[in-house]
Amino acid sequence: MMSPTKRLLLSLVVVFLLVLQAFADAHASVDNGVNSLTSMNEGEDGTALYKKYHHPKINCHFACSRRCRKSSRKNVCSRACGTCCMRCNCVPPGPYGNKSVCPCYASLRTHGHKLKCP
Repeated sequence: MMSPTKRLLLSLVVVFLLVLQAFADAHASVDNGVNSLTSMNEGEDGTALYKKYHHPKINCHFACSRRCRKSSRKNVCSRACGTCCMRCNCVPPGPYGNKSVCPCYASLRTHGHKLKCP
């Protein structure tokens, strides 16, 4: 027969192992939840269907007012710039040009196939 101290020690070890197993299972279920969400957003070849990381939003009003400050038609410029900024989430620096910095901004066109963004 086992002595009472050995039985107590054995029961404590068993309880410790059960608690450790419970934490491991909880951790695995959290990881599986993250992985299942990731796998839902991935295609068959493992590429993400949408970008995982998004650029921070910029203040379009400030950026467009800076871009259109030298324009002869400030309201028209600000309205067009605001639309382009909301779609592309970037505005080229300076009052004109520099569109190579923001390719999305430079590629938007109107229904008449003219450049949309000032």
